[in-house]
This record gives sequence, C-alpha cells and structure tokens, in this order.
Amino acid sequence: MVFKRLLGSLGVGGPTVDTVLDPGPVRPGGALTGRGRLKGGQAGFDIEGITLELVARVEAEHEEGEREGTVAFERFTVGGGFRLAEGEEREVPFSVPLPWETPVTELYGQPLGIVLGVRTELSVTGAKDKGDLDPLTVGPLPVQEAVLEAFGRLGFGFRSADLEYGRIGGTGQQLPFYQEIEIVPSPEYADRVNEVEVTFLAGPGGMEVVLEADRRGGLLSGGHDALTRFTVGLHDSRDWTAEVDGWMRELVERRAPHGSYDSHGSYDSHDDHHRSGPGVGTAVAAGAAGLAVGVVGGMVAAEVVDEVGDFFEGEEEEE
Repeated sequence: MVFKRLLGSLGVGGPTVDTVLDPGPVRPGGALTGRGRLKGGQAGFDIEGITLELVARVEAEHEEGEREGTVAFERFTVGGGFRLAEGEEREVPFSVPLPWETPVTELYGQPLGIVLGVRTELSVTGAKDKGDLDPLTVGPLPVQEAVLEAFGRLGFGFRSADLEYGRIGGTGQQLPFYQEIEIVPSPEYADRVNEVEVTFLAGPGGMEVVLEADRRGGLLSGGHDALTRFTVGLHDSRDWTAEVDGWMRELVERRAPHGSYDSHGSYDSHDDHHRSGPGVGTAVAAGAAGLAVGVVGGMVAAEVVDEVGDFFEGEEEEE
C-alpha cells in the first residue's frame, strides 16, 4: 500500500515523496528495505534530509481510564544533501534495521490487530513535513513462533494482542512499550486461570519470555496475577511443548501476587499493575499445530487492514 502526500509545508507546487516498502513481512532485528520515490515540484528544491520514523499505536493508563495514542520508537536518516530539480524524478533506496523488540503484527499470515507504520519525513530548505505513512507488517522470529505453536498444541487459544505503554521491571526492555499476546487457557488450566498474557523481549543475544496469568480465586481467597520470566536463545532447539507446559505449571503454582521468581531465582514484577482490554482478532484458523486464532471484536482479516489505514489517516488529520 502506498500513500502519496504533497509536501504541505511548501503548498501547491512542492516536491512529493512516495515510500514503497519491499513486499513481505519483516522480522524483529531484520532489515526493513524499500525506496523513496521523489518527484520535483514546480521549482528546484534543496532536499536536506529524508527520514523514516517507525510509529506504533499503543494503549496507556490515565486517571480518566485507558487511552490510545501514537508513539515513535525509531528514526533513520536515509538520504538528503542534494538538489531536486523542477519535475525531476529520483529514487532513494534504503535498508534499515528494525529494533529487536518490534512487535509482531501477524501470525501465520493473519493480522493480530497491532498497528505499526513507517512515516516518511522530508526536510526541504528548512521546512519539514511528516510525509506519507505506510503500514508495517512484522512476522514472528522462529523462536517466538515455536513458543506460540507450543501453546496451541497444549490447547490454548488466541484472544487478542495489544501494545501497552510502560516498562516491565526486572527485564532488559528497551522500547517505551511492550506487546501483550493474550491467550485463553487450555481445559487443563481453565479452572485456575482466566487468561495468560505472553510478552516477548528479544535482543541480539537471546529473548526473555514474560508470562502473566490472571488466576482465579478460591472459596477462601481472591484471584490475583502471577508473573514469571524465562530466557531462551534465538536459535534454541527444544521440546517446546514440554518447555511451555513446564512454564505454565510453574506459573500457576506461584503464590505471591503481582510478581514471582523466575527460573533463575530473581524476583520480577511490573512497575505498575496493568490489564489490557479486548483487542482485534481474526476469523481465520491458524492451523491445527499452531495457536488457535478465533473471532474477537467481530473483525476479519481484511477489516483489520482497513482499520490500520483508517487509524493513520485519522492521526494525520489530527496533526
């Protein structure tokens, strides 16, 4: 999808830029590639800089309740320092690295309702314009997919996914927000857990898997959240079904509310108690061996794509 926008700060007759991302999903830590197509206006202009900005829609807790907003989480200068003649057409190729913690927007080719985008900013003779916006599709790392497949084999199902503004204490989190993939418990755990939230914090040296369970209360005790954390290698080869089952057993046996000790014995907790609301799912099954993706929020895959475009267009109008 390509969005074209006149350089508004220069008015009619200014240069335009189209950003075309190479097809296919990218992966956290991988290269985002594409090209910027510039077309000169009714006069020559000095192009001082071409900047790509990665943006995400996130949820944040406020006194008035939960709100959604846009957060820019990375910027790259990919060109500039040349004069674009009247009517001249020029392409500027780019290849930039995605942050390792970039959220996953699709699983088994189906969108999860996460909204990411690439915004192109053009600096021309001292004036700047945020330029066009393009949806960004990010697929899971092999180890992330393996963990989610293991949950699916154990009978867990996908509920929703969202991005929460804030940090998870005791982790190496780098971005100002984190992704939560909410899954419904398997029959084995349904009597003890309402839902499980999975967060991946990947890095070049490995990945932290943070699990939080909304535990049911008993006759003499109320429910509470249990939290634990595990570290895995990006290229580990394990019996992931057995591994994840062990993680779940350890998680539900935790007694301390709002935190727990991880497998290495260090205490881990969220800086603030958080709960995520319902998100957008898909109406397409993810496969017998994978995490089951069900209908959440009444949207099918095509409507999720429309929602991404509508959201960014709304952001532009507000700005």
